[in-house]
Amino acid sequence: MNRTRSSSVFGQTQRPDEQWLALACPEEPLSPELPIVDSHMHLWHHKSGYQYFVEHFARDLAACGHNVEATVFVECNAMYRAEGPEHLRCVGETEFAVGMAAMAASHKYTSARVAAGIVGFADLTLGERVRETLLAHVHAANGRFRGVRQRAKWDADPIVRGPVSADRAQLYLEPSFGKGIDMLTEMGLSFDASIYHPQLPDVTALARAHPDASIVLIHSGSPVGHGAYAGNEKKNHAGWLAGMKELASCPNVTVKLGGMLMNLANIDFTRAPAPPSSLELARLWRPYIEPCIELFGAERCMVSSNFPVDKAGFGYRTVWNMFKHVTAGCSAAEKKLLFSDTAKRVYRINDNVR
Repeated sequence: MNRTRSSSVFGQTQRPDEQWLALACPEEPLSPELPIVDSHMHLWHHKSGYQYFVEHFARDLAACGHNVEATVFVECNAMYRAEGPEHLRCVGETEFAVGMAAMAASHKYTSARVAAGIVGFADLTLGERVRETLLAHVHAANGRFRGVRQRAKWDADPIVRGPVSADRAQLYLEPSFGKGIDMLTEMGLSFDASIYHPQLPDVTALARAHPDASIVLIHSGSPVGHGAYAGNEKKNHAGWLAGMKELASCPNVTVKLGGMLMNLANIDFTRAPAPPSSLELARLWRPYIEPCIELFGAERCMVSSNFPVDKAGFGYRTVWNMFKHVTAGCSAAEKKLLFSDTAKRVYRINDNVR
């Protein structure tokens, strides 16, 4: 059964096809007792009409059989305030995430600590208004606000650039952005860096210019394999690896592993007869996950699902089984760091506080 959607969907959020996901070959959860902190997930009412709230996540979690104890909510342009100053409308998303966290804390849906940490949006180029935005996030978050993600994704190819990219190149190198990073750091907050792999030097420059900043590179550095990059896998990987080697020299940078479905594009979920198994996913993503662990060390790497974005390609059980296949050769101490402790340290998730 081949589906007929166009592969131009890469780089764009897609509503998961539940019937297609149900065609996955059954597999048991690996090491189901291992505690997991999902360091990158979203909750939303997407502009397409696709809803993913606590009850939807809880169903995925219950079916997966893995021990996901907590999650980090990452901004996704959800539930902004409809009124008020433009630079404060994004605080509505933090308010929404806190509401989702409260629903989870009731244990009516799940016992997982959903949105135990919140990474919101702020335009760090706005000067003193940045402080007002950050303080409003902190006030709204009920002790859960941990940092900011501001996308700098940009590419000369408009297909790669996509609908949620920055409006200009080298955003992270602008002096006004650097002042925003300093303000973020002064407040004890982290920064989630979102780029395409050719922009890795920008993140390295940012990290070196602001050595006290806690910078988290998301989605394994977002290696790109579609659009202008299609058909050049070896060249793309070599460029990505060179950038990651240089970035690894910055001790203030950690990496979120995974989250590559929409940009790496080596899984054509638009035409595949069924979702990949966890072993198949491990084979496809291992070349981008193992080097991260080798270069940065387990103490600077953390697993992430990027759900529900990556749910377009596979189920929640599959992503955790994939990580466990890839990390099978790691020690117990390394696995503890990769699957929970690095995320707990970076996002200051306290086991004793719900």
